[in-house]
Amino acid sequence: MENGKNKVMLNCTGKPKVAFVCVHNSCRSQIAEALGKKLASDVFESYSGGTELKDRINQDAVRLMKSIHGIDMEKDQFSKLIFDIPDPDVVIKMGCNVTCPPIEGAYEEDWGLDDPTGKEDEFFIELINRIESKILELKEKITCKK
Repeated sequence: MENGKNKVMLNCTGKPKVAFVCVHNSCRSQIAEALGKKLASDVFESYSGGTELKDRINQDAVRLMKSIHGIDMEKDQFSKLIFDIPDPDVVIKMGCNVTCPPIEGAYEEDWGLDDPTGKEDEFFIELINRIESKILELKEKITCKK
């Protein structure tokens, strides 16, 4: 599916659907979904899901995303299983060794991000900045075949 110069050509109808996947869908994948919606909604649709559920989004992530990006993740987002989101064209694993069911035709990356749960704000902020950078790279990288 990769087509020279780091571009990924996808067979999709409309905007590609990107799924950010993590174990609990409570922190990294939720941050990625929120930043994808804010920074790349003109290029792709952002979703997140997990292989297990938590009862709420990580409160440090909620607080810092509100402070840094003005995004209230609890307003429009909640913990979801990967089976509860639309079939994606792109699967982004956040780096938690998630075993996901294979999705035929989906382009896949593993961003290898460490879980910030229980860590200091500086770790969270660095993670948010890395995810923001990776979202912008992904925005430039993927496109649907016409």
